[in-house]
Amino acid sequence: MARIGATPFAFPEFHGATRRLVLVNLGAYFVLAIAGLAAPEAARSALGYLLFYPTTFLHGWIWQPFTYSFVHPTGLILSTLFELLSIWFLAGFLEAFHNDTWVMGLYAASVVGTALAALAIYGASVALSSSLVVFPLYGCFGGIFGLLAAIGLLYGDVQFQMFFVIGIKARYMAIIYALVAIAMMFGSMRMYAFAQLGGALAGFAFIRMAPRRGISFVFSEKWYGMRNGYYRWKRRRAAKKFEVYMRSQGRTVKFDGSGKQIDEDHDDKKRWN
Repeated sequence: MARIGATPFAFPEFHGATRRLVLVNLGAYFVLAIAGLAAPEAARSALGYLLFYPTTFLHGWIWQPFTYSFVHPTGLILSTLFELLSIWFLAGFLEAFHNDTWVMGLYAASVVGTALAALAIYGASVALSSSLVVFPLYGCFGGIFGLLAAIGLLYGDVQFQMFFVIGIKARYMAIIYALVAIAMMFGSMRMYAFAQLGGALAGFAFIRMAPRRGISFVFSEKWYGMRNGYYRWKRRRAAKKFEVYMRSQGRTVKFDGSGKQIDEDHDDKKRWN
């Protein structure tokens, strides 16, 4: 585990993945706010498509695990401000030690993991015929919880200022938030609480499974590997056809496994010299 000294309260650099996440969420907030003033009915209809509902997702609305995190109620200005500041602080801290692709992957995995956790508890309640108050998911709290879990796991000894005055290590702050979410599971907001824990677990899974150089690097390496393998196959295939053609002309040529021609005369000279 990385060990870093105590850190005073100060917001990190505003660039890369941090800037993109904050600006996209802020832009979505103002777009929905303006739409709500200009066309309230259309805005409410759009929210039905963007929010995450387990029932509509199961009926094919597969984009909702990605879009719900950009929905911030216009009446909850302080809540939205807290979320954006949390993204700035947490994502900016992680971006000082990882590249922006890694941070974006962690945030996206946490957001999707939050939605899947809500879907899981909904499915369990239906299977067990238990009563569950179903709320649509909105906001980026799941991504924030995943970022916080990552900091607690990777940089647990870093000291932050909780509520701007109380010094606390990152690992303990993550544990406190997890305990609060667990306590909420005994109330009516248990789906939200379970979803938050799902975001944290998705963050843990991303840290354990994702490569250090980012998901995009792995995909690019896989793509280039598949492309090069296809070209090698084409070369071997062309070599076999050429062997057949040369035999029909009364000549013999040979190729190795990679499709390169074997110069037998050259090999004999090397063997005897």
